[in-house]
Amino acid sequence: MSTSTITPTAIVPAGTGYRLNVLGDQQCIKLTGKDTNQQFTLVEQLNVPGTGIPRHVHTLDDELFQVLAGEVEYETADLVQTLKAGDVLFAPRGIAHSWRVVGTEKAHVMLSVFPAGAEHMFEELAALPAGPPDFATVAKICGRYGITFV
Repeated sequence: MSTSTITPTAIVPAGTGYRLNVLGDQQCIKLTGKDTNQQFTLVEQLNVPGTGIPRHVHTLDDELFQVLAGEVEYETADLVQTLKAGDVLFAPRGIAHSWRVVGTEKAHVMLSVFPAGAEHMFEELAALPAGPPDFATVAKICGRYGITFV
């Protein structure tokens, strides 16, 4: 009888990762395409109430949100749902959606994006000058990654 040992290709200890402020969305990139053979990107988000992303559509990737703490309101054309700790939401490409942290406490969310690549967009957005963003510039950057605002 043999035993096999599974060796992970990436271990990201708690509290580590690449931190970005993406237009107010406080992110910690945990795994990139380089870490996952381009399969997915994993992002930890820790945001205060009021933080959110306006309605947009992904054409190149799908998203999976797992709420660990706090409350996040997710909206599509036919759904408005407040997600709480333990809730998971799959947001497939092609479906217009938005999200916003609601309630009184910070929301802690793990976001997976399939396939990988969103980390590059997040880095570009985080590099924009401080202050109110120029929406045309934001839309242009997002457009290069298959995301449009509606």
